[in-house]
Amino acid sequence: MVAAASVVVAVGSVTGMLSALGDGRPSDDAKPLVTRAPSLLPLPAVPTASPTRTSASPSASPSRSSPSPKPSPKPSAGKEKPATVAASAGLYRHPESQVLDWVAAHPGDSRRSVIESRIADRPAAVWFADFTPSTITARVRAVTSGGAAQGRVPVVVAYTIPGRDCGGASEGGAPDLDAYDDWIDNFAAGLGSREVIVILEPDAVAQADCLSAGQRADRFASLARAGRVLKAADPRARVYYDAGHSAWNPAAAQAALLKQAGAASAASSDGIFTNVSNFHRTSTEITYAREVLSALGGPASLGAVIDTSRNGNGAPADGEWCDPAGRRIGQAPTLNTGEARIDAYLWVKLPGESDGCKGVPGTFSPSYAYDLAT
Repeated sequence: MVAAASVVVAVGSVTGMLSALGDGRPSDDAKPLVTRAPSLLPLPAVPTASPTRTSASPSASPSRSSPSPKPSPKPSAGKEKPATVAASAGLYRHPESQVLDWVAAHPGDSRRSVIESRIADRPAAVWFADFTPSTITARVRAVTSGGAAQGRVPVVVAYTIPGRDCGGASEGGAPDLDAYDDWIDNFAAGLGSREVIVILEPDAVAQADCLSAGQRADRFASLARAGRVLKAADPRARVYYDAGHSAWNPAAAQAALLKQAGAASAASSDGIFTNVSNFHRTSTEITYAREVLSALGGPASLGAVIDTSRNGNGAPADGEWCDPAGRRIGQAPTLNTGEARIDAYLWVKLPGESDGCKGVPGTFSPSYAYDLAT
């Protein structure tokens, strides 16, 4: 997959993240599983890099797909402040994840307390990256009902668009848009009636340049429909659309694409998300998100959420995206950002899950997690 403004290398922007996959287990089991490791082009084994808080992280089993970063050609200078240790404001932490499994299984490991307190104890998104129409409703419901029981807001990621990742390492998804529409209907049926944040299809808008004009129009129509269906099923659902990140498409160009996908309509959208699986500084993403929102138009209520799971040191100067060394976790997940039009800082990418250089994509690496957290 190659992104015009973002030099996206062979792995999709969605490779090592949480996902709840069907594997023959009872349909009410929402623990995400690792999707198959995509076949990657040979890449240098780069040390360190990306913790994500725990939510439902994949268990090493079936194949899983979640976003890997889209590398940015523009270096970020300087260092951001280390991640704050403040508790997240009202976000739900799903009780099953790879990092929690590791913490439970390694009571004597010297890295355990750091990984537990700075990653495992924080809320992260739960990814649904598999096309399993018969079980998706129950698995989404297991996450949203868990959040409702605690009075907290879960974050779920729908990641099954046909032609996902332009056939790159995170390829997969529904067989066609009709099947995708049905899957979204079933996904929406699991949302319940409480507040939930839906990250709708990372890369599906920013990375649409591999499609023909007709295919793009069809995809965007399906995404607009998806937003309407999700919000009709649960009026308290907050649905955010893919805005890529600050070093990918220019804000005006991204806004034009987003408008076609329904992101400017209050009937389908609450705004946009940026920086999923990437490393760009929060301050840079805030500026970019506001520029996109301004160009997008629509109601003033539209806002943005930013993935801060591993942007504490900004993006690598060389544009490396695969488990790059020297990265750090960013701001703790919170619904209280104190920034106009920025609705939340979220850990969408799961810190400690590899992009494919520190391990099999999507699997948890304690050394990687520890590096990110220290």
